[in-house]
Amino acid sequence: MAVTPIVISGLVFRRGGRAVLDGLTASIAATGITAIVGPNGAGKSVTLRILDGLLQPDAGEVRFGRGAGADVRRALVFQRPALIRASVEANVALGLAAAGSGLGRAARRERIAAALHRVGLGDRARDPARKLSGGEQQRLALARALVGGPDLLLLDEPTANLDPGATEAIEELVRGEAAAGTKVILVSHNLGQVARLADDLLVLDRGRAVEHGPAQAVLQAPRTAEARAYLKGELPWTAFAAA
Repeated sequence: MAVTPIVISGLVFRRGGRAVLDGLTASIAATGITAIVGPNGAGKSVTLRILDGLLQPDAGEVRFGRGAGADVRRALVFQRPALIRASVEANVALGLAAAGSGLGRAARRERIAAALHRVGLGDRARDPARKLSGGEQQRLALARALVGGPDLLLLDEPTANLDPGATEAIEELVRGEAAAGTKVILVSHNLGQVARLADDLLVLDRGRAVEHGPAQAVLQAPRTAEARAYLKGELPWTAFAAA
């Protein structure tokens, strides 16, 4: 199924007595790439984990259209890919644990091979996953996320600590998935990357949404003091749209 608009209503999440999310409310479009930015501790990664279902909020709710998300296929890619000590193809097979439970062996192999081909690792299927470079490991994590055919792809700093070439390869994959109809929500501190990829931009501060709008408009002329303070610190140059 296609993802319907995602409505986040009054999310509260507490950790160690602190409100990481403090009434977060936002409405996210059903298509394209939405980027989430904000200072450390703003609640960006926690928001992704709640959207994925890994965490449950203390209050508030997330709704996908009229439903709670049970029918929305979701996949989350972390900043550091958690790979098992096995082959590349065995790691991708983990992504079919739920989505591909009704597939036969031949169909599973076909899906795995297609996912690896999509991320440029078609010839590395039998290699040990942990022998791959950092960029290749992140592409492998993407293949594992994509093999189940997610409606919603959640990315938490997917190119942190990668070199420019590896970053470009990941960005091209993300752009292609969004163009093919997968809804992408991206957390990134790389505002040049946000400018290149995002259709809309959600700025968090202290667990709340302080600004949300078209990415280029927010980057070039943020309306709120909180968004201006964050973007000024992260982008001390003036040509926002040229990033």
